[in-house]
Amino acid sequence: MIKKIIEKIHDLSRDVGDIKIMHVCGSHEHTICKYGIRDVLPNNISLIPGPGCPVCVTTQKEIDTAIYLSENYSIITLGDLYRVPGSYKSLAEAKAEGKDIRIVYSIADAVRIAKKEKDKNFLFVAIGFETTAPTTAAELISLKNRDINNFFILNCHRQIPPVMEFLLEDSKIDAFICPGHVSTIIGLKPYYKLLEKYKVPMVVAGFEAIDILLSILMILRQIVKNDIKVENEYKRAVRKEGNRIAQKVISKVFEDEDKPWRGFPIIKNGGYKLKEEFKKFDIFEVEDIPEIKERIPKGCICDKILRGEKLPTDCPLFGKKCTPLNPIGSCMVSEEGTCRIFYKYKFTFSHHSS
Repeated sequence: MIKKIIEKIHDLSRDVGDIKIMHVCGSHEHTICKYGIRDVLPNNISLIPGPGCPVCVTTQKEIDTAIYLSENYSIITLGDLYRVPGSYKSLAEAKAEGKDIRIVYSIADAVRIAKKEKDKNFLFVAIGFETTAPTTAAELISLKNRDINNFFILNCHRQIPPVMEFLLEDSKIDAFICPGHVSTIIGLKPYYKLLEKYKVPMVVAGFEAIDILLSILMILRQIVKNDIKVENEYKRAVRKEGNRIAQKVISKVFEDEDKPWRGFPIIKNGGYKLKEEFKKFDIFEVEDIPEIKERIPKGCICDKILRGEKLPTDCPLFGKKCTPLNPIGSCMVSEEGTCRIFYKYKFTFSHHSS
């Protein structure tokens, strides 16, 4: 079946020019590299990794803020963020200097720790897209009327469709492979708004090699037939309406907020902020935090990689000064980071470079 799909992709590619297809999911990039999908595509079809890693787009300023607050708070974070560089150091380096930095699997673990150690103040660094925002929201709902006053969050949650819109405004993207995990929560409706405005093919895809190849085939069929639409290849997990329970939980706790992403300017509605009744958990409502100026590492092109303008192999630091054991930029840390994935599979994509 895969062989037939690849043959059909090559057949359809003869009827189109150069096509740049962007995805915004680190798990998709993992599949693309693991199975060498770029290597079996026609030369005029490019797969471009976008800002699909929530850890990678967490700003240096947010990490710097957590490190600053570690003077008076025990910082709790997910493992992926632990080694991501801030402007001067990572949370791992702050721990090595004696700060109380802890790694958990979820915000529920963080809450349990705070309830147990009532003599300390805890700050949970809440990261992730629409997939993890419901877990943060659900915990805050459960804590709202409880007697707990030593637990706060540094809210770093972000939304995917607004950054897709930014990329469509600012880049020459011909089509999108939409994220599978995010789409299980938000459904297809947010993509319809983008379709109406930008008229580019969008296909929600799963995470097997055949899912990625099918989504590419579906995109090419749309282009050849001039029938541009939003399609759902990942029907076994994604419903048109999404997960309404998760959406309701998010909307109860959060509202849209303009937010900067690492490598991007401020994205309109690119993140969430806590609604008034939950602001007692917002660290910015509790602490007077000074303005922290970011310092971008010299030579690092994570910003261009996150925007889909360059590939990791275009970076002079990639695989040399910047490795998983010594990450200079955020894209080399997380398993969802493009540089980390490229490094793992040691691919070169000279004929597919942007």
